[in-house]
This record gives sequence, structure tokens and C-alpha cells, in this order.
Amino acid sequence: MKLAANIVGGLLGFVFVAGALFFFFGTLPPPPPEDSLPGKFMAAFGPTGYMNFVKVLELLGGGLVAVPMTRNLGLLILGPIIVNILCFHGFVMRGVGLFSPVMIIFALAALFLLLSERRAFGGLVNR
Repeated sequence: MKLAANIVGGLLGFVFVAGALFFFFGTLPPPPPEDSLPGKFMAAFGPTGYMNFVKVLELLGGGLVAVPMTRNLGLLILGPIIVNILCFHGFVMRGVGLFSPVMIIFALAALFLLLSERRAFGGLVNR
């Protein structure tokens, strides 16, 4: 179980670090058309610098999740980001891509890591 958690943590961390680096180096695919709902959503966040902040957190959280000693802190950082990604695809994209294999793997990987470290997170919900 520990080996599987290390492999899944390393892969999940790599994906978020790579995504953040692609954003900062400008190698992401072009944004959606501005007249579409996702385009309007991204156009609202682009000039504010909000996406820069989220990508810095993805870079930090991805690096922390990849290291077993800091995995719990990385999950605390990446958890809300993963929920927001799922909500974006569910609400803004109207479900397009929500059940794609990549999204399902991200969600299952995060849930697996959360369950494998459930004792550490139990203190957050139990007194």
C-alpha cells in the first residue's frame, strides 16, 4: 500500500507541476473562444492574476505531494484545486470532460492518497 501511495503521489505531483510549468512557459493550448461560457470565465480571471496564484499553488502542492514526508500538506493545497477543476468542468463546461479518463484518474488518485493517509486527516474532523 505504501509503494502504491508513493507511485500515485509521484504521478499526481508530476502532473500538477508539469501543468503549472506549461502555464508559466506559455506552452498551453490556446484559450477557448471569448464568446463561449468557458472563454468568458477564463477572460474574467486572466487579467486579475488569479490564475498565476492558482498555478503557483499547483506547483507548490504538486511538489509536496510527490514527496512522501510532505504529502499531507500537498493534499491540503491540491484538494480545493481539484474540486475547482471538477466544478469548472461540471458547471461551466456543462459536463464536457467531467467524465473523461484523465479527470476520473485525477479524482481517484487524490481520493486514494486521501484514504491512504486518512489517519493523519482524521484529526481535522474528530475532536
